Amino acid sequence: MSTKEQGEWGEQLAQQHLLALGFRILERNYRCGREEIDIIARDGETLVFCEVKMRENDNFGAPEYALTPRKQQTIRKVASGYVFEHEIKEQECRFDVVAIRVVNGVPDIHYIRNAF
Repeated sequence: MSTKEQGEWGEQLAQQHLLALGFRILERNYRCGREEIDIIARDGETLVFCEVKMRENDNFGAPEYALTPRKQQTIRKVASGYVFEHEIKEQECRFDVVAIRVVNGVPDIHYIRNAF
């Protein structure tokens, strides 16, 4: 499986997980310039910007640790672009992470609400 295919598979797993939690998916792979947010969803009245991180091993740490302060800043900037583009005002928002470890081909999903 190519890196792109792995990313798409991870995002599909994350979307299924969020749907099972009762989220409503608004967009996937929302782009603002050259940057993107993996999933934008609604959890009740809250607008959720969700980053998906997937790894097949922990050689470089758990997947959620790949969400560096710089990446968090980029996600916030893209989220601001989404809010501006959709003329959203007075909206509660949060940033979540779906971290996926794949062990022997089996995904283990760790969902982090209000990750940053």
